[in-house]
Amino acid sequence: MGSQGGFYQSKEFLDLVKSIGECRSKAEEDRIVLNEIETLKRRISEPDIPKRKMKEYIIRLVYVEMLGHDASFGYIHAVKMTHDDNLLVKRTGYLAVTLFLNEDHDLIILIVNTIQKDLKSDNYLVVCAALNAVCRLINEETIPAVLPQVVELLGHSKEAVRKKAIMALHRFYQKSPSSVSHLVSNFRKRLCDNDPGVMGATLCPLFDLITIDVNSYKDLVSSFVSILKQVAERRLPKTYDYHQMPAPFVQIKLLKILALLGSGDKHASESMYTVVGDLFKKCDSSSNIGNAVLYECICCVSCIYPNPKLLEAANDVISRFLKSDSHNLKYMGIDALGRLIKTNPEITEQHQLAVIDCLEDSDDTLKRKTFELLYKMTKSSNVEVIVDRMIDYMISINDNHYKTEIASRCVELAEQFAPSNQWFIQTMNKVFEHAGDRVNIKVAHNLMRLIAEGFGEDDDTADSQLRSSAVESYLRILSEPKLPSVFLQVICWVLGEYGTADGKFSASYITEKLCDVAEAYSNDETVKAYAVTALMKVYAFEIVAGRNVDMLPECQSLIEELLVSHSTDLQQRAYELQAVIGLDAHAVECIMPSDASCEDIEVDKGLSFLNTYVQGSLAKGAQPYIPESERSGMLNISSSQNQDHHEASTHGLRFEAYELPKPVVHSRIPPTAVASSSELVPVPESLYSRESHQVTSVTSVSDAGSSELKLRLDGVQKKWGRPTYPSPTTTTASNTTTQNTANGVTQVDNLKTRDTYDSRKTPVEISSEKQKLAASLFGGTSKTEKRSSSGGHRISKPAYASKSSDDISSVKAAPVQPPPVQPPPDLLDFGESTATSSAPVVDPFKQLEGLLDPAQDNSAVNYGATAAAKGPDILSLYAETAAGMESSGIAYSTPTDRDDLLSALSSPSTRSVPGGTTVTQPVQFSKGPNPKDSLEKDAMVRQMGVNPSSQNPNLFKDLLG
Repeated sequence: MGSQGGFYQSKEFLDLVKSIGECRSKAEEDRIVLNEIETLKRRISEPDIPKRKMKEYIIRLVYVEMLGHDASFGYIHAVKMTHDDNLLVKRTGYLAVTLFLNEDHDLIILIVNTIQKDLKSDNYLVVCAALNAVCRLINEETIPAVLPQVVELLGHSKEAVRKKAIMALHRFYQKSPSSVSHLVSNFRKRLCDNDPGVMGATLCPLFDLITIDVNSYKDLVSSFVSILKQVAERRLPKTYDYHQMPAPFVQIKLLKILALLGSGDKHASESMYTVVGDLFKKCDSSSNIGNAVLYECICCVSCIYPNPKLLEAANDVISRFLKSDSHNLKYMGIDALGRLIKTNPEITEQHQLAVIDCLEDSDDTLKRKTFELLYKMTKSSNVEVIVDRMIDYMISINDNHYKTEIASRCVELAEQFAPSNQWFIQTMNKVFEHAGDRVNIKVAHNLMRLIAEGFGEDDDTADSQLRSSAVESYLRILSEPKLPSVFLQVICWVLGEYGTADGKFSASYITEKLCDVAEAYSNDETVKAYAVTALMKVYAFEIVAGRNVDMLPECQSLIEELLVSHSTDLQQRAYELQAVIGLDAHAVECIMPSDASCEDIEVDKGLSFLNTYVQGSLAKGAQPYIPESERSGMLNISSSQNQDHHEASTHGLRFEAYELPKPVVHSRIPPTAVASSSELVPVPESLYSRESHQVTSVTSVSDAGSSELKLRLDGVQKKWGRPTYPSPTTTTASNTTTQNTANGVTQVDNLKTRDTYDSRKTPVEISSEKQKLAASLFGGTSKTEKRSSSGGHRISKPAYASKSSDDISSVKAAPVQPPPVQPPPDLLDFGESTATSSAPVVDPFKQLEGLLDPAQDNSAVNYGATAAAKGPDILSLYAETAAGMESSGIAYSTPTDRDDLLSALSSPSTRSVPGGTTVTQPVQFSKGPNPKDSLEKDAMVRQMGVNPSSQNPNLFKDLLG
């Protein structure tokens, strides 16, 4: 076979790949693959096959497996290739083995020794191949065999090996957390590794650990914030950039971790405000990865302790998402809006038109996400509109799984926010009618209970009207050709209880309808059982009322049919119906009282009604009852009787397995030997699990409480570029700059103006239908899609909303008590800087001291000239070389004049700083409406006669013209 290609593939192999790619049908592909399997079976069993050919055969087997065919006959040859000394052959063997085998395969035992040997190899490529196999093939039983070697590789000189070792330990933690519980400190140590790839790999196991136990990792908040800040400032090499975003996946993982650590913790959240605010400004919204980072910032803001400035920045990003033409960005905006509702329930009012547009969009996925948002923002004032829209959508779709989800949400909202019982019953009827048997049976029971209990007040007239309306609606619904089983059960129960209560319908009419139901759904025994019981109730109430009971012929035939039914339940109900009809009125009233379905049933646990019978039996010589706790003295008697019975039964045939022969113990064995053998007692599994749990808990407590595991870096040389936080001598003017220089490239902050919905699209007149829908969902529409304080129109908020808004208002209004020495700086003060120097900031990595090797600290190289001039930096190893960096002061220039609007809005003022540095200082703007104008508009509106509290769809039009 001649060789072709860069990797010496044979022409036969290339023809195989080409023929598979040119197949026009699955049958043709299967024919080619089956022929290839026969060829490989014949050739792979030949003796003395060259390594190059065997490597090609294994790759062809991989193609066979990928196409869904069995190639198990070649598994053992792939295992043999992992033992080879040739690097290419070994790596090919490891690749094939990880694709062929799973962790529970029988051939895994043949690879463990090879993996152990390769983990100690001097060639780091062999070690990496073995670590890849460890992550895929090592199961819980074989973890102890390779765990020591993997832990030892955490200190390897090659960063690729250290990264894969971290990934292997993470895999071990996912498989068996108890096996690596004592190695949690290694993840903390690797967080300050010299290589950013190792640091990024460490974030994954730390995220899993923090998800389980947040409090044990609160001390790492400052470290995570510092890393995120330096990554966002482009301290990492350009090789970590993706679409001009600095290490975006590391940023996303760090934001997820900060969201967990800052949830419900005000102190921890305050240290995150600055870096998250910077990310909102620096992320490029023109790329998908930039929007992904912005979305994760919104998720982080929704989880941590609320901050007004961050909520406003998140609201601006959501507005850009919703106004985009991309359905993906709209989807992200709707999802982000649903996350912020918990913190700020009024945020949806600012985007009401965009939400309505998404609700009416043709994209089904976007529509479903919008319904999830409506579900979260439902309250008593808009529940009718939202539930009706959800039911209409449920009718229009064919996805049974999602139809079940929509039905459950409709029921939940109706039960929680129903304005009246009549509306609740009508809504439940629609849900039952269109969702079918996908509705939970508990919903049917709740509906029955609601109809029976009524309004819960003493107004009997209202309760009677409710039940009469339910009976009328159900009689009308019975004309439908096909109804769900659960709904029919509810209908039969209601007709049996209240069908003749108000006298509008006669007993013969109700019984005829019930017989029709039992006949139409004869295959459903549950529905027939409910129908028979309803017939019994109707006839019983007629007997109690003193009226003659005339059983219809169809009812009589139904009873005769059920008397000989194969179902014992239906037979019993039919016999009970016959018995009740033959009783007098007093007996029937005692058996089946009218409207007693909600009465509590008293259970006599002592069975006192049997006292007379028990006393009579004891008087006749019966044995008294002996409680189970007092029967211990009779166990010997019962055991002897059982033994006699067993001896009598041994003469018959035995069908159970024979007992194992007992070992013969010779008298020559000394007593000590017997005692030593008796010490080998198996430990119960429960005891073992309890001991292991105790060991794990002790380990975790010791890890959390040990001072050695805290990350401190006192005196350790910083890495990854220029300093992260300002030194005590640095002024706060550096925080207000709008232009940075990193890695030799001048970066301009993203200070683009936010395009409004009206400026991006041509102004379109809002239709009256949309105005009415917005008034029903949100309370009204607005031109700028932002709540105007001048209108005075406020929407009633539920109880949970007031709590969240109070929390936010407390954050805004609570004054900060300054310390006696110097007030702390505002974490989100991006305005004009002052001439005073900032307060000394504690180094966020001071807690990393003692965890790094002193040799590594001394050998660390400072790649940034600026960092070398200012002092040690924790991220200097991630910066570009000194040739690519400007060693002088950083130049901050004013923005360009490409947009007059941008220049007019920003109006930056520049000033010179000694040293040649030009700093641009943006001017702060006052936000929000003018209180004086608001009062004047409110007075003018009230003079015009407009009532701001009414739900007028044209309210905003009246107010704003």
